[in-house]
Amino acid sequence: MAKVKTNPIIEQVRGKVGDLVFKEVLGETVIARRPDMTGVAPTEAQTAVREKFRQAALYGKLVMADPATKTIYEEAAKAKGQPVFSLTVADFFNAPSVDEVDVSAYAGRVGDVITARAHDDFDVTAVKVAITQADGTAVEEGAATQTPPGSGRWLYTATAAAPTGTAVRITVTATDRPGHAATKTETKS
Repeated sequence: MAKVKTNPIIEQVRGKVGDLVFKEVLGETVIARRPDMTGVAPTEAQTAVREKFRQAALYGKLVMADPATKTIYEEAAKAKGQPVFSLTVADFFNAPSVDEVDVSAYAGRVGDVITARAHDDFDVTAVKVAITQADGTAVEEGAATQTPPGSGRWLYTATAAAPTGTAVRITVTATDRPGHAATKTETKS
């Protein structure tokens, strides 16, 4: 491979110019001919990734069109020093996570508390708790409250009593701003 000392202006170029692609590899600017993909069908995995990128770009456009949501992302983008649109796309690609469900204070009585920890790269917008009997019969469900705000700690206070002596499943679902959800289930005897 030949090494050529490039003009400082070209060292800053990234992307496609005509049939040439400028990219950085290991700190060096590399110029290559654009690959000819004529007649090459994308794999199923490539098609899936392209579709996910298309959906992420659509989400970014929706955010940019909604002034209230755009403002939320603008503030975060400014703090992180990155473009707003790239932050929306990154948020789309990162689903929330339910890290922990603590059912130690839940005994199936009204007023018992279930605690969950959930996080997202940007923002967890809601956490829902569903309590069901082992056979799938619903006991109750509702929204948890983040306490204190911004902490990632969510509390749910039971409003219905579970049948005495019955094992229950407690499912916590966290949702982020793009609408992705993550769940975690614990069983309590």
